[in-house]
Amino acid sequence: MPHENPGEGGGTPARRFRNTRARRIGDAVMRVFIRAGVVPHTYLLHTRGRRTGRMRTTAATVVEQDGQKWLVSPYGTVSWVHNARAAGRVTLTRRGEREDYAVREVGATEAGPVLKRYVRIAGATRPYFAASPDSPVDDFTAEADHHPVFELVPESADRA
Repeated sequence: MPHENPGEGGGTPARRFRNTRARRIGDAVMRVFIRAGVVPHTYLLHTRGRRTGRMRTTAATVVEQDGQKWLVSPYGTVSWVHNARAAGRVTLTRRGEREDYAVREVGATEAGPVLKRYVRIAGATRPYFAASPDSPVDDFTAEADHHPVFELVPESADRA
């Protein structure tokens, strides 16, 4: 369900995600560029299906901030979010490199600054946020429940 922009009086509803045929075709083309590493901050995200056990792949923009990596779902609680929650792990690939991570979902207070940074680097997803790149962090914190955020913890650090 679209939500109101907390930063403006009456608010502008954020766009709701729809996985159309055109989007799927565009995503397939983008995967080629992501594999090659030419799309900044973007990786192929691999999760294991929580029901089927099959590997699922989608494009994901990673936020790097204060020495940490964060995974954001701009479209809300979509399939990869359910899969990441169930497995507690994800894999990112780009330029032939693979990195396995444990995931830790964060609350709104921790997510707010990450979401603000995300909107700055992932311009194509801005219509799915009520807050704009110039909005205060509090506006992003207010809509954090619509955009799950996960801290990415390298598996080697998780095992240490």
